[in-house]
Amino acid sequence: MFILMDMRSSLRTLDRSTIRAIALVCLADAVVGASFGAITVSGGMDAWVPVLLSVVVFAGGSQFAAVGVLLAGGSALAAVAAGLVLNTRLLPFGFAVADVLDGPRWKRLLGAHLITDEATAFALQQPDRARRRAAYWASGLGLFVIWNVAVVLGALAGGAIGDTDALGLDAAFPAVLLALVLPAVTTDRPTRRAALLGAALAVAATPFLPPGIPVLLALAGLALAAPGKTPAPDPDTPHPAADPAPAPPAAGARTPADR
Repeated sequence: MFILMDMRSSLRTLDRSTIRAIALVCLADAVVGASFGAITVSGGMDAWVPVLLSVVVFAGGSQFAAVGVLLAGGSALAAVAAGLVLNTRLLPFGFAVADVLDGPRWKRLLGAHLITDEATAFALQQPDRARRRAAYWASGLGLFVIWNVAVVLGALAGGAIGDTDALGLDAAFPAVLLALVLPAVTTDRPTRRAALLGAALAVAATPFLPPGIPVLLALAGLALAAPGKTPAPDPDTPHPAADPAPAPPAAGARTPADR
């Protein structure tokens, strides 16, 4: 009940464009979640496996990595290690949204469980703490519900979806994320430099490193996002006129020295 009330309060705080963007991300997330459930079951696993992973882990990339290791014949320990490596990216996300995770301990733990790339992105786009908090909880709770429902439906469908790569479903999620970050990349120069460097590092490392590691290397691009020095003033730019010198006191007027 509390979660539903908090969700309604968050939606009332946000503007329509943000709510629309959250809805679009949830839609893309549902496609990927259904694909995950179907791939896992069609690969030979029981339906409860993707459902349990989605509730307990709730990290799409880590879930895909863990299931990929298991389906390839790897051990459970290797699958857990692959998921943990991918989830290390969430550590800086936690610091970034720490100011919105307030309240009792159970609520902070729930908020920490809902940390995702999308929820963090929506929160950081907002101009003040109240809207950051609303965007984080609205997107986090919305994605959690949509993702898990979609995984259940995909698992029940089993092999009906077939090859998700052939249908292009695997491209829906990154396409939506790209649409979200494009405004910041095109308008903010430090962010653009960081994104380009991170992308170059990830692409260069992809042929040589296991899946997930190139994404972590891309975080090195944040080194270029630090604010630079204040640029020197342009000598051709006119400067504001200096304050005029104070006029001499009128004859007979008292000055501070006379008091």
